[in-house]
Order: sequence, then structure tokens, then C-alpha cells
Amino acid sequence: MNYDVTVIGEIYQDHVFSGFRSWPSPGEEIFTDAYEWELGGGAVTTACALARLGRSVQIIGVVGQDNFSRIAERLEQFGVGADSIASSSVRSGVSVSISTVEDRTFFTFRGANQELEARLMHDDNLLLKAARSRHVHLAMPLSARLAQHILPKLRAREATTSLDVGHHVGWLQDEASVDVLRAIDYTMPNEKEASILSGDPDQYLERCRSLGLQHAVVKLGRDGAVSLSNGTKHRVRPPTVSVTDTTGAGDAFDAGFIDALLDGVGPREVLERACICGAMSTRAAGALGALPNRPEIRAILEEHYAA
Repeated sequence: MNYDVTVIGEIYQDHVFSGFRSWPSPGEEIFTDAYEWELGGGAVTTACALARLGRSVQIIGVVGQDNFSRIAERLEQFGVGADSIASSSVRSGVSVSISTVEDRTFFTFRGANQELEARLMHDDNLLLKAARSRHVHLAMPLSARLAQHILPKLRAREATTSLDVGHHVGWLQDEASVDVLRAIDYTMPNEKEASILSGDPDQYLERCRSLGLQHAVVKLGRDGAVSLSNGTKHRVRPPTVSVTDTTGAGDAFDAGFIDALLDGVGPREVLERACICGAMSTRAAGALGALPNRPEIRAILEEHYAA
């Protein structure tokens, strides 16, 4: 099957505990009734959000063989193709989130995700599956070595590409990453990540312009987003929503951006639809709890952005 989008990245099982008033003292045990198991990671959120918007989408990643079926079944419930997920003898990645009234704390085990780059380097069949898509989104810190291996093959099949590295400081500070940015069609850092790359979002966009990039975008959270498209800068504020949880909002933004891009609309509407998707994803707890559908996006677009 040829998909609209292939998303490549890390896949996690999220164990989310909340409702704690405070962090326990050493040796202390505290209880909560608020617990949730869900799939997590930027790749999962973006893929599920694209499926909710009506796109045919598959995800490429690596999970442990011990719970491969459970993970694949959950993705398929969202309409995400899981046939290209590889299984490993190493256990699946796990992230534990513990929330108090003040903040959240995360404990993460990368597990089988650490094998993803090697799989992509040595399994040309995976790349062939990805290259059949109209667009390939990389939700990972794409190394220069891996970029040199896979991006020419995707470009040869005329698949457009986007990159959301996430908050990987080592990648963001590595000068070798500049060559990766040059080779990607659309880069999608948030404000903090853009600042690490170039000082602030505007300086980042100017740097992208100087590097010859035709397109770049920076996610600004509650302030919306700003983009550079063929030399023109666009700035969009998000619609007002009742926010419950911002987990995964940036990944949902990516999905809205890609969906609009594939529709062939202008750069400003691409940014508007991305902002809507990101904002609406915050209406419920968890990254996957409130992903919008296409009619919801259209209604907010007409209500909030119509001239």
C-alpha cells in the first residue's frame, strides 16, 4: 500500500500517574487512582493525528517483541499502519510520567528505540516502503550519517520531507546538523529548540534563509507559530481553546502542517491549520485524547481566520 505519509521515529509505552499533591519522601509510598497507559512519543502522536485528519499513514519504528501485538493493535485503532514496525529482542521503550500540582517528572527507558538508526541504515526494504509515500516525517534526531543515507533515496522518489528533532540538545548544538537542515524540505523546531540552534526564532529563520532553505517553521506555543516560505515570513496566532494538557501539542501541530501541505494550500493557511490542530489537541489529558478531525479544523479555520 502506498501511504500519504510515513512517520519515522521512536515509539514508547507511556505510564502516566497523576493526582499527587506532592513528591514522596525517600521510602514513602503514596497512592493515586489517576493512572493511564497509552502509546507515546512524537512519532506516534503525529501519525495518530494525521490518521484522525483522514490521511493514510504508516509508522516506522522498533518495539520489543514481548508487546509488539499490543502496540500494533493500539496504532491500528487510530488507523495507523503498523506493518513496517520492526520487532526486537530488546524490550520496548517506556516512559513513566508522574504529575504533582506543581510539575511533571519523567523517567524514560529508550529500549528498542536505540536500534532504529541501525535498522534504517541496513534495511533498504524499510526505506522503499517509506519512499512510496507522498511525504516522510522524521520525528527523531536525524544524524548526518543517516541523513546522507536515506534522504537522497526519498528525494529520488519525489517524497517531500519534514523533521522534528525534539529537545535533543546534543543534536541542536552539533554543527554537523546544519547539513541535515539543508537537506530537509520542512524543519519544525519549537521556540526553545530554535533558540539553541540560532539564538531566537527570528534569527533561526534568518539562518535558514542564509543556508538557502526555502521553508522553515518555528512553533511558539501559546503565541502560535512563525514560518518562512520562499522568502516570505508568516506569523499566526492560535485559536483560543480551554487547555487541559499541552502534552504532544507540537506533534499534533506537525500533523496539521503536513495535512495542509498535502492539500496544496498556501503557506499562511498551512500555518493556520497547524496552529488549530496543535491547539485543539490540548483539550483533554494525554497526547492522543483530543486530536481533532477534518470538520473541526475547517470550522475553526472559518471562524477564527476568515477574512
